[in-house]
This record gives sequence, C-alpha cells and structure tokens, in this order.
Amino acid sequence: MMENWDLYLNLFWTFFKIGLFGFGGGYAMLSLIQHDVVEVHHWISVSDFTDIVAISQTTPGPIAFNTATYIGYTATGSVWGSFICTVAVSLPSMILMTLVCRFFFAFRNNFYVDAALKGLKPAIIGLIAAAALLLLNQRNFIDYKSWIIFALVFGASIRKIDPILLIVLAGIAGYFLY
Repeated sequence: MMENWDLYLNLFWTFFKIGLFGFGGGYAMLSLIQHDVVEVHHWISVSDFTDIVAISQTTPGPIAFNTATYIGYTATGSVWGSFICTVAVSLPSMILMTLVCRFFFAFRNNFYVDAALKGLKPAIIGLIAAAALLLLNQRNFIDYKSWIIFALVFGASIRKIDPILLIVLAGIAGYFLY
C-alpha cells in the first residue's frame, strides 16, 4: 500500500508549501510546482509536467488540484499519492480561508490589511507570467505550426472567446496538423 513513507511525506510537505505560498490561484502555482517537482525532486520530467498541465486544464476542477492529483499518481504509481498531494495542496487554503472569513469583516477597512492585499497583486501577476514563460520551451513549441496555434489561441483569448471552444479548436487543429 504505502511502502515508501519518505516519498509520501516529501510529496505532502512539497505540496503543502506550494498551497501555502501559491497566491494567485492555480496558474500562479504552476511555476512553484514545476520548480519543486521537476527541478528539485525530479519526480517527473519537463515533458511529463507539460502533459499533466495540459490534462489538468482540460479536466473539470481547479488546475492546482488536478495537477497535484496527477503528479501524486505519477510519482508514486498509487492513488494514495494522488490523495496526499491533493489534500496537501488544498489544506493551507482551507485553513487560511477559515481564518480569513472569521476575521475579514472585522479588519476589512484596516490600512495594513488593505496595503498587504495591494502588495500581493503584482506578485500574483508575476507568478502567472512566470508560469507562462516556463511553458514556452522547445518541448512545447516543436515547429512553426505550434507557434501559429499558440498565437491564434492567445489572440482569441484576448478577445474573450470562450476558453472551452478554444481548447476544442486547438485540439482539432493539433489532430489535423500533426
């Protein structure tokens, strides 16, 4: 069942830290996840990470939870790995939101709380940009056709075209082009 306790504890601690410091949602967490999972621990390869992100984006649910679930299974070959990573990445949010909801209304007009929230906005944008830049690599953009698909989807998303439609159309384009 759970033979390798060190791996499971490492996965829990890694995803707990990601959940604790991953402000800005799942996309902002992707650069943190890739750094720890691919570069530090070598649990999966860069191409596996890219595939997991693509699958996580197309399946229902938050991308951070889906990514944690897939990585947990890939790293351990077990449902327990998925369970541990998913719980670990969501636990800090549950704890923090419980505390925030309890005290937010008492401190919502506090100067320091307002200043802290204003300071987090640029950091969140930076983390999301870092996640996007990490995915711009030769493994994801193998030729000019992949850049064309990227440019068309990027342009359409700026024009607020439905993301689900863009995913389906990009999948169809990839099927016929490759």
